[in-house]
Amino acid sequence: MQISSPRFIHLFLNRIINIHHSFLPAFVGAKPYHAAYERGVKIIGVTAHYVTEELDAGPIIEQEVARVRHHNSVAELVQIGQDLEKLVLSTAGKHHLDRKVFAFRNKTVIFY
Repeated sequence: MQISSPRFIHLFLNRIINIHHSFLPAFVGAKPYHAAYERGVKIIGVTAHYVTEELDAGPIIEQEVARVRHHNSVAELVQIGQDLEKLVLSTAGKHHLDRKVFAFRNKTVIFY
């Protein structure tokens, strides 16, 4: 987990993809699964987005969710989320490499 400099981000605008272990905009920051557990959510998610100067706020490329239950532990939420992260990052990367993502005003259009 690294925060890039504004200069670096502007040099590679809409070319750096971050995988965030939360269904943004919910639970930004470093420990979203812990926050989701504490809140008692029924769905957790993962978001792939382009990096901007504002942390975890760039144009969203791909998201996925999984249903969780009251008996799931934080460790189980993390494992479920890590499985989702692989799928979401690979899908976002494929869309980007296939030039199917159009970013405009902090939103994206995906051409399928």
